[in-house]
Amino acid sequence: MDTRLLSLLTNHLWPDSERTARRRANLVIQNKSKMTLFSLVWMVAFVLQMTMLGVPRARAASDLKLAPKLSFDDDSSPNFPIQGQNLSEGSIASGEATVIFFGTSNCWNTAREAERLVKLYPQFRNRIRFVIVDLNHLGPEQEALASHYYHGYIPRITAIDSRGKLIYDRAGETASTRGDTSNLERLLDSVH
Repeated sequence: MDTRLLSLLTNHLWPDSERTARRRANLVIQNKSKMTLFSLVWMVAFVLQMTMLGVPRARAASDLKLAPKLSFDDDSSPNFPIQGQNLSEGSIASGEATVIFFGTSNCWNTAREAERLVKLYPQFRNRIRFVIVDLNHLGPEQEALASHYYHGYIPRITAIDSRGKLIYDRAGETASTRGDTSNLERLLDSVH
């Protein structure tokens, strides 16, 4: 039988069936396309996540707090003023703002600046990477930082924005009054 005659007969006897069948076929094709696209997007996201998990990521110093029994008016404190996790970390990660704190024990200026930094740490810990350098106990990664950014005076704060640009690099306290964090807070706000 001629296909034109079959088509006319089908449309005459069952006028909606061919159109319905075409619509169903188009819907099936569209659904398959959507599922394929969804599967592809999901697979790419999964691969990216697994790749990121497999790449060792440098950790920043975390859980920062003041050491016990610090002196804020003489050089008698035997402990480095900041305690926390990953204090031997010494790398700068690209794409992350970083603040590097250089200091030593037995320095009340370092203790006072550490007190300011630790006070502001909870506010900035999710936006800024903190690297804490005890100049008397340098870790291997920290030696490169010290040779590049430390210029002989403590306490020293070096701030690098997320594009890797050095925006602050000074020794001395950021305020003349103990507990005053306003200048340091403005600095940390500008780093991000």
